[in-house]
Amino acid sequence: MTRIFTLIFIWLLLFFSSMLSAQTLQNFSLTGNIKSDKAEQMEINLLDPDNKLIKTEIADSNGKFTFNDLKGGNYHLKISRNGAEVYHSETISLADNTTLPSIDLNVKSIEGVTITKTKPLIERQDGKMIMNVENSIASTGNSAFEVLEKAPGVSIDNNDNISLRGKGNLLVQIDGKNTPMTGSDLANYLKGMPSSTIEKIEFITNPSSKYDAAGSAIINIKLKKEQRRGTNGSISTSLGMGKYVKNNNSFSINHRNKKINIFGNYSFAYREAYNGLVLDRNFYDNNVFQKTYLQDNYLKFKFNNHIAKAGMDYYMNDKNVLGFSVGFITNKFGLNGDNSNVTLGSNHLPESTFNTLNISNDQVSNVSVNVNHKYTIDSLGSEISTDFDYINYSNSSLQNFETRTHDIASNQDYLDIQKGDMNGKINIYSLKSDLTKNFSNDWKLESGVKTSFVKTDNDLKFFNATTGILIPDLNKTNHFIYEENINAIYGNVAKKWDKFKVTAGLRLENTNIKGTQITTNQINKRNYTQLFPSAVVSYDLTEKSNLEINLSRRITRPSYNQLNPFKLYLDPTTMRSGNPDLNPQTIMNYELTYSLSNKYFATLTYSKTSDNITDILKPVVEGGQNVTVQTFENLNSASYFGLNLIAPVKVTKWWDMNNSANFYYGSYTGNVSGTQINNKGNFTFSINSINSFKLGNGFTAEITGNYKAREIYAYLNVSPIWYLNIGAQKKFKNNSVLKFSFNDIFFTSNIKGQTVYNNYIENFAVKRDTRVATLSYTYNFGSSKNGQPRKTGGAEDLKQRAGN
Repeated sequence: MTRIFTLIFIWLLLFFSSMLSAQTLQNFSLTGNIKSDKAEQMEINLLDPDNKLIKTEIADSNGKFTFNDLKGGNYHLKISRNGAEVYHSETISLADNTTLPSIDLNVKSIEGVTITKTKPLIERQDGKMIMNVENSIASTGNSAFEVLEKAPGVSIDNNDNISLRGKGNLLVQIDGKNTPMTGSDLANYLKGMPSSTIEKIEFITNPSSKYDAAGSAIINIKLKKEQRRGTNGSISTSLGMGKYVKNNNSFSINHRNKKINIFGNYSFAYREAYNGLVLDRNFYDNNVFQKTYLQDNYLKFKFNNHIAKAGMDYYMNDKNVLGFSVGFITNKFGLNGDNSNVTLGSNHLPESTFNTLNISNDQVSNVSVNVNHKYTIDSLGSEISTDFDYINYSNSSLQNFETRTHDIASNQDYLDIQKGDMNGKINIYSLKSDLTKNFSNDWKLESGVKTSFVKTDNDLKFFNATTGILIPDLNKTNHFIYEENINAIYGNVAKKWDKFKVTAGLRLENTNIKGTQITTNQINKRNYTQLFPSAVVSYDLTEKSNLEINLSRRITRPSYNQLNPFKLYLDPTTMRSGNPDLNPQTIMNYELTYSLSNKYFATLTYSKTSDNITDILKPVVEGGQNVTVQTFENLNSASYFGLNLIAPVKVTKWWDMNNSANFYYGSYTGNVSGTQINNKGNFTFSINSINSFKLGNGFTAEITGNYKAREIYAYLNVSPIWYLNIGAQKKFKNNSVLKFSFNDIFFTSNIKGQTVYNNYIENFAVKRDTRVATLSYTYNFGSSKNGQPRKTGGAEDLKQRAGN
């Protein structure tokens, strides 16, 4: 607690010093008048020289508007009507109370013109790549998992682990809050989330000290939230058909006036999917062949997913905004698995066969509460924001494994029935406060404190039910409790000159963890304090070109379940298990980015990872039988060299092409299961091209192609894959949109590869339900007056790490 009070004391000093400096600056007003017979429908936005929104006002019936409490400096006005920009002023230099000349707007001429500006599918802002999902036809009717799977630079392996530009151990967030899962648990969660609820996805490869230090990079999935004044909303439904049916539905509504902003959304998805996995597992002893498992696994999933969120922002006065939100997610999925196996002996002849039927019923639910407050210090954008979050996750799983084994030599049959009952819960408490102080001489200070407490409780019971009586299986039953407290403080200082902009920051995090294995009374405690520096130097070479250098230090803590030594059996030869001895990995990232016209980007990247956390398949002998364990180990190090290119091309007036390519080399050093690798890796690349066609009369079409070359990741060698998607849409005058998409039309986005150890070689091939045709309809209703969005939520470093 002493650390927490120290952090709060330091932050209070920053707060009162900023308040004192704010009181020493003089405030001015800016008044104007619009000449128009419909002036009350005009929205006036005041922006700073960097186009950052400072304030928004609505003209009165006489066309008059006033901005108060402004600091001296340069501004400009942007006036919109019905969402279309109708006026943009020159630079306004404010050094005293100022009244602008009348702004004469001819409404009739305005009404004759429709101004539309569509966001590009891929863009770069503030050091992050953004994928505007709502503008993608190919994303229609998909899940969040499928959208990520086809995003430029993203790869997903046969164990559902997500990597970005060759980097694994990512931090995946929903609206800035970490999801509590990794691997297959995260994949199942994202597979139940419809793409119709997603506005955009942010890919942050080198976060600053303001962000939580967790994760090699951040993928932030931002859900739609209506911000226009008045009452607005949308209704969307889609029906897709691959091998199985997929249905997504969503509804959102928002009401906003001067004092309050009330919002709510709900989505429901029913999806059926499958995962086909063919394995050829070969075991050796001192390079002498012992046996082979030839396995054919077929898993069919059924998802019933409900997502709901509601909240309110209350604008108490010009300086204070109080808000809260409540979210609820439930995801029920049933699994029917059929695993067939043939065992070949040392003479390569069949010795035995077995067949495992797996029936599981799982449910994951999440309740989250956020209370937030924002205090605006001045009109330069200085503010203090505070967030309190409480998040509860619970999961339950009822599993039934029925294995029938046939021994060929004795012509004997054996039956084994295992039943599992798993219950888990996570409670997260987080308190965060941030100060942003902007100075009139282009200096900027950011600082903040954060404390969080996490407790997970996973209870797994297994029973042998072969005789019809449930007999506890103590070798598989387990109860694991994990507790974690993280305290953090950070500071960033930024200064902008004519062509230079420099940002430097430092974050300090103190971590205290305790893992308790109830069944064995084993306790693991760790505590450590680390510093995480970051810096960005930006230089404008010309009016259109810019060079940026970016560096940061990051940490990836093991997920809650990665530390959990549960042994979860999938069949007699395969199990999953955590590793309580995992160490956190640390990463140093360096980036050099060249941009031209804010459209073309080239980024050189180098990163060095120590104690790299790696998802591995490890051969072991258990009970005299060869078993493969999916678990996690620390490699000594991993190095990454990359070049990322983004190049949009306007081929014709009606044809836009957005191209991206990622070339990189990853090398890995470490020892797992007696197998030493030294700087093992390869040069590889991925290329993505999205082509949009404007066909007229509200019709557009889209073709997307992607190719990923062969990649070596430590002990894993993945074969090349490619896919092609097509789609079309029609926009109607009643603000509705009809979309059609056909993804992976040649059914080629299936993963194949090989895992190699000294005494183990596995060949695998994965097939998913990726060839899907989808029809979607969306209707938008309400007004079109824009408001200013708010970002809330303080649990940014916690919710990622609760699954395998």
